[in-house]
Amino acid sequence: MVNGMADIHNLHTLSAELLNKYNVNGPRYTSYPTALEFNQAFNNEEFEVAVGNSTSKNLSLYIHIPFCHSLCYYCGCNKIVTRHRHKADEYLDYLEKEISARAKLFAKHQVQQVHLGGGTPSYLSKLQFSRLVNKLKSAFAFKNEIEMSIEIDPREIEIDLLDHLKSLGFNRLSFGVQDVNLEVQEAINRVQDTDFLAQLLARAKELSFDSVNLDLIYGLPHQTETLFNNTLNKVIELNPDRISLFSYAHLPSRFAAQRKIKDHWLPSSNDKLKLMLNAIEFLTNQGYVAIGMDHFAKPNDELAIAQKQGELHRNFQGYTTQGECDLLGLGVSSISSVGNSFSQNYKQLREYYFAIDVYEDAIEKGLLLDRDDKIRGAVIKQLMCNFKLDKQHINTSLNIDFDAYFAEELAKLSPFIEDGLIDITNTEIVIKPQAKLLIRNIAMTFDAYMAKQLNQQRFSRVI
Repeated sequence: MVNGMADIHNLHTLSAELLNKYNVNGPRYTSYPTALEFNQAFNNEEFEVAVGNSTSKNLSLYIHIPFCHSLCYYCGCNKIVTRHRHKADEYLDYLEKEISARAKLFAKHQVQQVHLGGGTPSYLSKLQFSRLVNKLKSAFAFKNEIEMSIEIDPREIEIDLLDHLKSLGFNRLSFGVQDVNLEVQEAINRVQDTDFLAQLLARAKELSFDSVNLDLIYGLPHQTETLFNNTLNKVIELNPDRISLFSYAHLPSRFAAQRKIKDHWLPSSNDKLKLMLNAIEFLTNQGYVAIGMDHFAKPNDELAIAQKQGELHRNFQGYTTQGECDLLGLGVSSISSVGNSFSQNYKQLREYYFAIDVYEDAIEKGLLLDRDDKIRGAVIKQLMCNFKLDKQHINTSLNIDFDAYFAEELAKLSPFIEDGLIDITNTEIVIKPQAKLLIRNIAMTFDAYMAKQLNQQRFSRVI
């Protein structure tokens, strides 16, 4: 982890030449293989077999709420912009059908984590929240101690929504801040009241929520070092438990709304890099521990503790402590990771509704993992979470000879060694502090699908 002035100094010693050399397109590795490898030959029958063969009896639920009140121009999420709240009632009708059908398959599982993402989950009314949570609790077996989290847009809610969420069992909140400066907010069509955000965090503290996260984005239009420092200082005043610091991926060819953001409004690649480095330095100086690539947490946070103990995990929601746990995605576009399978629901609402009506499941595509996928996935996860790899652990747990199995990949790591970014010994691979920003590049070396996908330009830049 990037923690303390020594690591910050190392980050700043990366030359512009090296940064430009390695600042290529690449995946974020919330899974391996990535979702681009999913295929439509995968079907519900294979999903049910994967559930039956899974060795885990712990379950994490992800529920996708696609609706938003307005369009944020930077957003690349699967969303539906509408002011017609009755559409959410119709969506819940179908979500309940999917929940009922899926719950039958997971009768032997216990739910230990629930996460609502989107879109904008806080689009739902209090009544709709109660309806959804009550359905989940009646359909699945919930553990007594459970993590329930939700992403919230602070613009379109009343402060007492937090009281209602707490009464339903939610104990973790994440607010989308992105940037507190009006010029930036107007350019991305997301103007919000920072004072009201402060009131929300104060109320969350009064209600004893376990954790509050704030999302920030660097590389947005009109962001300067001065303006982003203003955002960072305001965030420290708000005193969240966690902070997510994401890079804006400008892909207007894929996301139509991003065409409203003019290229000349964006920071240059060098200025964007400075925004990131300054933010990392600022947040670590304020006592936050850097988690993996883009998360920060207070030292007593469970993510920080898990990383220190080498027990951090990564899934489709990002970094997590819930590693040995099946993940069931519910709702349009949601992704599941169950047993030796990945699968994704239809991304279009009409297709999702049709599939639920006809089949009671909405799987559009997926993938069964073979032995090589599992081996490479384990290697990439160790690197992404711990910034080092224990060869013997891989050998023992996966019954391979690491050096022989990955002889070609180890040879491809030579440039990283020559550039002083990694060390490789007989027992381990260690990512040096100055190379932690380039962890995605290093992980890509072990990706058997990468050559094909890089030609399609489907990924954002790694920095």
